[in-house]
Amino acid sequence: MRQVLQVLEVFGVLLLIQGVVAVVHELTGRLRGWGIVRRIGFLDGYEIYAGVTLIVLALALFAVAESQRAR
Repeated sequence: MRQVLQVLEVFGVLLLIQGVVAVVHELTGRLRGWGIVRRIGFLDGYEIYAGVTLIVLALALFAVAESQRAR
């Protein structure tokens, strides 16, 4: 069970980083080439929404991992 929680946390960190990079890039133009969101073709024009969605998913993964740890 401990390994599953660690995988959830690592995946959450990756999602959080990618989401923050996507939002920062769209708002400031910096961090060009860092994020994977800009490289996904069907997300053209929706990069901010995709970034915010990744951040929310990361927070949800952290909440799940924390609730499982409390058990």
